[in-house]
Amino acid sequence: MTAREKYEAAEAKLLSPEGCRSTDPAMTARAIPEEKCPYRTDFQRDRDRILHCNSFRRLKRKTQVFLSPVGDHYRTRLTHTLEVSQIARTISRCLGLNEDLTEAVALGHDLGHSPFGHCGEAVLNEICPHGFRHYLQSVRVAERLEKDGRGLNLTAAVLDGIRCHTNMTASTREGCVVRLADTIAYINHDIEDSIRAGVLSAEQLPADCVDILGDTKTKRITALIASVVSHGADHIDFEPEIRLAHDDLRSFMFRTVYTNPAAKVEEGKAELLIRKLYSYFRENSRKLPPLYLDIAEECDIDRGVCDYISGMSDEYAVDLYTELFVPKFWK
Repeated sequence: MTAREKYEAAEAKLLSPEGCRSTDPAMTARAIPEEKCPYRTDFQRDRDRILHCNSFRRLKRKTQVFLSPVGDHYRTRLTHTLEVSQIARTISRCLGLNEDLTEAVALGHDLGHSPFGHCGEAVLNEICPHGFRHYLQSVRVAERLEKDGRGLNLTAAVLDGIRCHTNMTASTREGCVVRLADTIAYINHDIEDSIRAGVLSAEQLPADCVDILGDTKTKRITALIASVVSHGADHIDFEPEIRLAHDDLRSFMFRTVYTNPAAKVEEGKAELLIRKLYSYFRENSRKLPPLYLDIAEECDIDRGVCDYISGMSDEYAVDLYTELFVPKFWK
């Protein structure tokens, strides 16, 4: 037996009935069939492909909540992704689900996120005729844009989990776990970042939520994870009382932080920047890099421009805008 086959045999014994086996042909199907790896299962290969791809590395320069914050400890889209992965893996391990599949979905769930966070997503969704949703773009990155247009050729289960991580139900329990882990992570790390930034104080958090979930990030994350585990693998969710407290805390964050002018003070500039870049490349398609020019010719110019801009990091977008629109002094 190869190392992979031994691991697959162990999966059959260790995973719960609800867990997705890496030997399931429907879940491990790829758009382009491949020879099996002798050392890794299909889901382990997907995890590694995502971890080593360019789009994953660019997440370190993409906004989570605060646009390009000064300080070493604020979250970026990359650190958010790593926190989601840790939470999701813990839940899956406790429920007897496939941890490798869970990790692959978690690491890939934001590959297609635009620069400047949800502000950038909203602008692209408005100006691109095709619309723009970061979870669908994450699938597009994996299927079409990565590796110079060849894509990552991920398995069906991983693509499904990425596609469904925001507002749909995944076909695997592992995908459903990542959806909950995403919200557990961002609510709690955004609270911590907001307190660090002076946008929020701990005393402002809703008292009933604090009583139920805890008064620290660690206590809240632990309580939320424990609730998912207690609820069981049959239907991935929080227990009713914890669900109510979670939803109330999330609503509080939307009212207090996510729409707070102090946290969003630079968003008007970011919106203008994206609009200007989009208009420029739409009018000057020959300035697009070869991959996106090919997409523009195969599909249409809006598809090519949207794919190009959505893949930019915040810093790259600002530098490109400066190069194109800000006059240079004569030296």
